Amino acid sequence: MGCTALDPTMTPRDQALFLNEKMPVGLFGGVGVDESRVAWRLSPEPFWISPATYAAIEALGPDLLKFYRSLAALYQRSARGTAPAFIAEYLDLGKPESMVKLGRQNRFKSEVPGVIRPDLILTSDGFIASELDSVPGGMGFVGAMALAYCQLGYDTIGDTDGMLDGLAAMLAATAGKPRPTTAIVVSDEAGDYRAELQWIADAINAKGAAATYVCRPEEIVFTEDALFVRLPGGEEIKIDVLYRNFELFDLLNVPKQDLMLYAARHNRVKMTPPPKAHLEEKLSFALLHHGALAKLWRAELGDAFDRLRAIFPQTWILDPRPLPPQASITGLVAGDEPIGSWSALVPLGKSERDFVVKPSGFSELAWGSRGVKVANDLTKDDWQKALDEALASYGKTPYVLQRFHKGKRVKVPYFDRKSDAIAELDGRVRLCPYYFVAKDEVKLGGILATIAPADKRLIHGMADAIMSPCAVRENGY
Repeated sequence: MGCTALDPTMTPRDQALFLNEKMPVGLFGGVGVDESRVAWRLSPEPFWISPATYAAIEALGPDLLKFYRSLAALYQRSARGTAPAFIAEYLDLGKPESMVKLGRQNRFKSEVPGVIRPDLILTSDGFIASELDSVPGGMGFVGAMALAYCQLGYDTIGDTDGMLDGLAAMLAATAGKPRPTTAIVVSDEAGDYRAELQWIADAINAKGAAATYVCRPEEIVFTEDALFVRLPGGEEIKIDVLYRNFELFDLLNVPKQDLMLYAARHNRVKMTPPPKAHLEEKLSFALLHHGALAKLWRAELGDAFDRLRAIFPQTWILDPRPLPPQASITGLVAGDEPIGSWSALVPLGKSERDFVVKPSGFSELAWGSRGVKVANDLTKDDWQKALDEALASYGKTPYVLQRFHKGKRVKVPYFDRKSDAIAELDGRVRLCPYYFVAKDEVKLGGILATIAPADKRLIHGMADAIMSPCAVRENGY
């Protein structure tokens, strides 16, 4: 789709007001509360990235697919006893036996998430991938914003169809047939994403690429032969793919989850992302950086091994088991001194605490920046408390210690509703590219930029942040 030519008579304020009117009402819940139809700060233009940044992000997609496949393979080998046992032991921590058995079933052995979204913090040296999400929100959000900016006259990455075509191609590859029937099942816990998923489902349907329905778990109908989605009028439609927009830690609160999993296990329906909780652990970053696993990772990843280690921050599993006196924690230093116990981190001054502590996964605290604590924002007592609580939670919810990389400062225009004028935000940016996997092909569908005020330590969707799609130009970031 070609975009409208940019109207040279429109002021930046006019552009922002135009975008405000073009955004669907209630598109993205959980961001903030505002009397306007848009609950975040609107920039009159997309967030500009440089051709070099764009090329690096586009090249990252295939590497991330290799990472997921390698992680899945090493986990299975560890479970079988042909790779170090601690790989599976760490990845299974805190999970019920039923979840562990589910993730190890041959039915799902080769499956990896069909949508991959890293959180890339733009730094002075490029970017750092602080997170990796396989059940991401934002697909419809980015698609709708790309359309609005296109109507204004801006060509964004992925154009207006990048998110739609990427998701449709992934669903077709998952089903093994063109134009499959898909149910996007959204749990109550993930209800903030319902509106934007409905937007993208409607847009896919309008293109004729597939029959896609957004539903609640209660609207799934089970038979021994298939799964169906019950429409508002009572009609029941057989589905080929169940897109799981609910977290595995929340399974017990998802109605009919046992029937959905039974159907997936017995190949009555294709489920994506697969119910493999070990692929959703942040401690996988620590395994990638583990020196004793380097040869195994390199054999699996090839050249991608060095590239991924460069963008995944150093990460350590907060394991409370003591080390012998002569040992130290590999790669963990403070003031050029090796660290041999977690307690040695407590006396560090704020300037030395360039770390974050966060739950690894399989927890209600492990998404949306919940449970994340930035070490150099804490008092000494609170820092010790954060470490103590994380270590005490090891058996139930393992935590990780991760090197904190501060984002570079950026200047971005936005519409200030209070002054009714364009202002400039001094902020830091998180880039979220959306990659769609169709067999061995990885397609970049679009990139969401979230620019938070520079005094905010964690960058996420909020009322004070600018959120916009990305576009490319020579003088971009």
